[in-house]
Amino acid sequence: MDLFEALTTRRSVRKYGPDPIPDEQLERVLETARLAPSWANTQCWEIIVVKDPDTKKKLSDTLSEHNPARKAMVEAPMVIAALGKKGLAGVKGGIPATKLGDWFMFDVALLLHQLSLAAWGLGLGTVHVGLFDHDAAAGILDVPEGVEVVELMPLGKPIGPAKPAPARKPLSEFVFSEKYPKK
Repeated sequence: MDLFEALTTRRSVRKYGPDPIPDEQLERVLETARLAPSWANTQCWEIIVVKDPDTKKKLSDTLSEHNPARKAMVEAPMVIAALGKKGLAGVKGGIPATKLGDWFMFDVALLLHQLSLAAWGLGLGTVHVGLFDHDAAAGILDVPEGVEVVELMPLGKPIGPAKPAPARKPLSEFVFSEKYPKK
């Protein structure tokens, strides 16, 4: 699959087959993610690959009962827990370098986007899961202070065809020339 096909066809997957992901594919996905850009090359991310069914179930319990990704957390052969180390990205000498503060969320998002595209290119699916009890997930995974669980991402072989893309805004609604438009 070429880059533009992956960019335009990638979809969130919430139904996974039970087949394990071959180690070579997992390594390729993680290696591609590792090459994501980050603020001043701080690489403030860490990843925990969770395959243990009991741990995946505990992590799924950190999602609300109505979260459509809850079942996917258990069905997928693995869950990627993406972590961000605080105080590195967007920080110089212990002080935020911009008014937006610590950039660890931004950098972890770049890592995960690259990971999800690499997975899609190999015929694997992912879904971004950000609505969960972050503190409970950190406790389950023994994450130390100063490191945040940013996202949980099921990873596996999708069951069934991808759903059509949801409607997107036209460029004219969010791309402006030179200055923000006056309304």
